[in-house]
Amino acid sequence: MHRKLANSELDRKTVGEFKQSAKTPLIIILDNVRSLHNIGSVFRTADAFLIEKIYLCGITASPPHRDITKTALGATKTVAWEHRENTLQLIEELQQQEIKILAVEQAEQAVMLDAFKMQDNTTYAIIFGNEVKGVQQELVSQADAVLEIPQLGTKHSLNIAVSAGIVVWDLFVKITAK
Repeated sequence: MHRKLANSELDRKTVGEFKQSAKTPLIIILDNVRSLHNIGSVFRTADAFLIEKIYLCGITASPPHRDITKTALGATKTVAWEHRENTLQLIEELQQQEIKILAVEQAEQAVMLDAFKMQDNTTYAIIFGNEVKGVQQELVSQADAVLEIPQLGTKHSLNIAVSAGIVVWDLFVKITAK
């Protein structure tokens, strides 16, 4: 029989321990994400997998905001983040630092997530776009690769927070398997 663990049994890091921990070489870029709940959910995912940083770009709201904080459950205090107005400029800066840019989008020559091969000793920045319009074309064009999440049903998109969870988990597994 299985017994659920109490929060006190989970051996979670303190905020200080989190900040001192080695981070997973992944950065999340939220480009013009409207939903405050999606933003908060992405913070929680970033906390769970020790993501380096989140960039909140364009119209994407920034903490502190009640709805972000409510969904993030404290992750806005652990995960490093920064707001940037211009996403393309950010991507160009990151590429100059040899960070590989991955746009999550349905596009010509996209690589299915499960088939994507990661390079050793490389930091990746993953762009998630607006809930309606997706990742801007200029960002897709500038990306080093485009990842697509395989979908087999009738819908042609997933919620941003769900997409972030899927992609971050997949890349985290690939990074830690090495």
